[in-house]
Amino acid sequence: MKEVQKWLSAVFAALFLVCASVSTIAEEADAELIAVNINTASAEELASALDGVGEARAELIIKFREEQGPFTSVEQLLEIKGVGAATLEKNRDKIQL
Repeated sequence: MKEVQKWLSAVFAALFLVCASVSTIAEEADAELIAVNINTASAEELASALDGVGEARAELIIKFREEQGPFTSVEQLLEIKGVGAATLEKNRDKIQL
């Protein structure tokens, strides 16, 4: 009987660890997919949400939208100095208009 209890304890402990790991992975995935609206976000929000976009580049995004009007496509980000195709592609799922 004690062997069965030990075995069950080990199984429950393993299940707990697996569930905790899955929860952590899901939270990290959600954090990475937070979308940002490039027409309304602040420079700080843009810099924190978009990979490869720091404060200076975020300020250029805001300057662009102030001078040109709201973005009508995510591809317009390519017109901003320092935003290339690779940066756009790795952030495409995070960008909202």
